Order: sequence, then structure tokens, then C-alpha cells
Amino acid sequence: MWPTLTILALLAAGVCFVAMRRCREETDAERERQQREFESLRQQHEQARARELAQQQALFNSMSEGVLVLDAEGRVRLVNQALERLFGVTGDIRGRTVMEALRLHQVQELVNQTLVRGQVEDFELELPGLDGNRSLQVNSAVVLGSDGRQQGLILVCHDLTRLKQLENTRREFVANVSHELRTPLSMIKGYVETLIDGAKDKPEVAMKFLQTIEKHADRLTYLIEDLLTISRLESGQIVMNLQRAELRGVAEHVRTDLESRAAAKQVKLLNEIPADTAANADAERLQQVLFNLVDNAIKYGRAGGCVIIGARGNDKKQVELWVRDDGPGIPPEAQTRVFERFYRVDKARSRDAGGTGLGLAIVKHIVQSHGGEVWVESEPGQGAAFYFTLPAA
Repeated sequence: MWPTLTILALLAAGVCFVAMRRCREETDAERERQQREFESLRQQHEQARARELAQQQALFNSMSEGVLVLDAEGRVRLVNQALERLFGVTGDIRGRTVMEALRLHQVQELVNQTLVRGQVEDFELELPGLDGNRSLQVNSAVVLGSDGRQQGLILVCHDLTRLKQLENTRREFVANVSHELRTPLSMIKGYVETLIDGAKDKPEVAMKFLQTIEKHADRLTYLIEDLLTISRLESGQIVMNLQRAELRGVAEHVRTDLESRAAAKQVKLLNEIPADTAANADAERLQQVLFNLVDNAIKYGRAGGCVIIGARGNDKKQVELWVRDDGPGIPPEAQTRVFERFYRVDKARSRDAGGTGLGLAIVKHIVQSHGGEVWVESEPGQGAAFYFTLPAA
């Protein structure tokens, strides 16, 4: 009987062992399944979080305004590309403080003000740079959580540099126009008052005064015409009628028109453009360009000198034209500014010569409307040469 009981006990023990082993295997399999599910859920959560952050970063990077987000400890949590460009940031600045990231006390001051007041609007910030100061307007606010506690801070930067430059240009333009109008008007008014006070009874004096009044009235007319021309050029209202233009013929018209002015100063005008040279240009506007350049060369060149109009082709399928004089030349510091509106190298001499200060600005706009470039080369005492390019015909 004992052997039977022993066998039964061994069988029962074997069954129990198999059952326990199977239970352990099932438990391990369930644990592995749950672990795999957990890992899958974790990866899905991380991927969703990464997609959310990528979308958030893409949204911020698409903004033209610079955005900087700080966490509750005052460290950079998020920054977009626009802000990196505005502040010249290179590398990853996340996790750094404002001073570590931007090294600007004004920004740290703004952060401190925002933490105290909760919100700051229209904070003016000037950033020094190699190409001049950059003007920013910054709005900032504290970010609060659902429990009302501070979660961080956000700064939004608007670049006002271009707007301020345009405003300065507008102010300078208005000031220059006012001055240019006021000068001849004052002269006209003064001579008219003198005539009224009795000078009209002296024929010789009256005639001289009337001639002066006519001269300044003409100057006002030229100024207004030039202002209208440059306004239409800048706004694109003047459309270039591009066609084949024989350059020697256009230059000859200009030479003929200005021959009497040149003779008054004993200046020799030479048209050295080869007969077969042509460009794809608006002949009327090209004539205006050459007229302004040659007229300036006569006005500011030396008496008894020489003014040459020339042209040649270059390797860019363009025609390069020039007007050269042998006058006193242009100082190096003025050569980059002569094409600005109302800029004059010698203001007193220019007004005496009757210039409006807009001729070279008109030249620049007409040439650029043809897709060309314009520049000046000069050495003091050795004359000046004004060059410009046009597309070859």
C-alpha cells in the first residue's frame, strides 16, 4: 500500500509543479504583455508630445515677431527663429537665464518689471549692430496656471527698425522740400515787396528785379516737376517703353540741347558713342538721364573744360554709358551719397547753379527701372565720371 501512496503523492506533486510552472509562465507572459503595452503607451505619449512641441515650434517659427518664453525659474523654455535673428543668437539657449542667453540688461529689466506688474506693453529697446541700431517694441506678460500661480513669462518683440527709418526719411524729405520751397519763395516775396515800395518806378532796377523773380519762379517750377517725376518713378506709375534705342542719336539730341549752355562756359561737348551702339531702353527717359548728367557736368565742371559722352558693351550683355568731365571732382566721402534726394556736395554752389537736388536721384531711379546700375568714379582735382548700364539691344 505504501508504494501506491508514494506513487500517488509523487503524481500529485508533479501535477502541482506543472500547474505552478504554468501559472508562473502565464503570470510572466501577462507581466511582459503589460510591460509592452506600457512601453507602447509611453512611446506614443512621447511621440505625441514631440509632435506637439514640433507643431508649437513650427508655429512660433512662422511668426515674424520674436517670441521668448521663460519658465517659472526664469530660464528660457522656448525661443523662435525670428527672435534669434533679431538678437543675433547662435546655438541652443534653452535652459539658460535671460542674462546668460541675451546678455542685455534692458531685457532683464523688462523681465523684472513684468514680474512685478504682471504685464508690460510698448517697451522700447535699442539693439546696437554693425549696420546701425535696431529698434524693437516689446510686449511681455506673466503666464498663469489654472491654479492662478505663475508658470512663466512670455515676451513678444516687434521689429520697428524699417518703420523708424521710413519715418526719418519722411521727416528729412519734408524738411528738405520745405527748405527748397522756402528759399525761392522768400526771394520772390522780398523782390516783390521792394518793387511795391517804389522800385517799380525805376525801370532798370525793376527789370533786374523781375528777371530775378522769373529765375526763382523757374526754380520752383523745376523743383515741382522733379518732385512729381521722382514720386511717379518710385510709385511705379511711369512705365518704361523699352525698345531698341540708338545711343549715339539720343546723346546727340542732348548735346544739341545743351550746346548753348556749354558755350556760355566755353565747355566743349563731345559725343564719342560709336554709331552702331544700341540698347533696349526708353529713349525719352534715357535722354532725361543723359541730359541731367551732362547738365551737371557743365554746371560743376571747370570753365573752358571738356565733357565727354561715351559708351561700350560689356560681357554681361549690357551697354555701359558714361559722362565724364575734367572739373574739380567729387570728394570720396560724398560719392556714396550723390544719388540721394537733395544731397549736394557744395550746397551754395549748387543753388547758385539752379539745381533742385533731385537730378541724380531721378537718374538712379530711371536706370534701375531699366534693370541697370549707376555709379560715380572721381578723384579730387581730376574730374568725375558717372557710369550707368542698360540692357543691350
